Amino acid sequence: MDKRFEPHARLAAIIFLLIGCFFVLRPFLAAMLFAACVGISSWPLYLLLLDRLKGRRNWAAAIMTLSLLLVIVLPLALVTYNLADNVSRIYEQLRAALEAGGLHPPAWLASIPVVGETIDGYVRRLLDDREELLNLGKTMLEPARHFLASGGILLGTGLAQTSLAVFVSFFLYRDGQQLSRALMTGAGRIIGDSAPGVGLTISRTVRGVMYGLLGTALAQALVAVVGFLIAGVPAVALLGVATFIFSLIPVGPPLIWGGAAIWLFSDGQTGWGIFMLVWGALLISGVDNVVKPMLISRGSSLPFLLVLLGVLGGVLAFGFVGIFIGPTLLAVLYSLLQTWTVGETTVPQGKDTITLKK
Repeated sequence: MDKRFEPHARLAAIIFLLIGCFFVLRPFLAAMLFAACVGISSWPLYLLLLDRLKGRRNWAAAIMTLSLLLVIVLPLALVTYNLADNVSRIYEQLRAALEAGGLHPPAWLASIPVVGETIDGYVRRLLDDREELLNLGKTMLEPARHFLASGGILLGTGLAQTSLAVFVSFFLYRDGQQLSRALMTGAGRIIGDSAPGVGLTISRTVRGVMYGLLGTALAQALVAVVGFLIAGVPAVALLGVATFIFSLIPVGPPLIWGGAAIWLFSDGQTGWGIFMLVWGALLISGVDNVVKPMLISRGSSLPFLLVLLGVLGGVLAFGFVGIFIGPTLLAVLYSLLQTWTVGETTVPQGKDTITLKK
């Protein structure tokens, strides 16, 4: 072979190898990206634990992985199991009630101002007409069942990906220092002296996004628990965990506090149902609109607008993992633009860097 073509042949071989590796790892990319985000955000805690254990990396990584299992995987598994169990039971009860004709409009329906009596009369006529009721039930119940079942499948898939991410995180914790040094060396060869600044921006952004998401989810769960306790909603602990998990999904918390409000209305507690709607709309959902952007912006060097666009655009482009990918990509671009236009490179100092010497 002519020596002139050897560099091109090596480049082609490397490209084909990278493409093959991508297709092999593609089913696990979401879990790996999530594990990387969790590892970066909790890296200072791992270093502290590693110091307490006098450098025993396997023990420190195992303890961190077990903690993630208890904090992330276990609550998600409980919510998934209870959702699947309750959806099946409620569906069977509603179908049996429709077939037996034992459904009656709730008492609070007639007490709605202006339109309450009209709606109550229509519902009663509908319930008295067995044939029309069965047709409506077949029309509405099946799509509702499929929708809830799809939600359960989504949660189940998330549970599987989260479990895999926790497994991957053990190796990221254990070998993270060597991996970080290798990545920084490779980045330095590709983008030059700006690599440390880009690495610092990426780590700060990922931590800011993770702290913002988890901090907002925790705040929403606490506010929701207070509202559930005040209104006397049952299963407060389970609903609080569900609110925490659903807070990671856009428009997720209204599914929880809205369901609690519907239960209160159906139980005849109209006043508490209205209270739950107001509490959820103003306080629980208000936390997401105010606290999340503030926390993410504080933990990142990005401007507030870019953080907001990164979160929204990332979700639209990549799904759930895009919550982390979007701001990170914008952070890299923002750092490079600063370096190219200003001619300055931010040098990581202290524990802000991913790469830390022993």
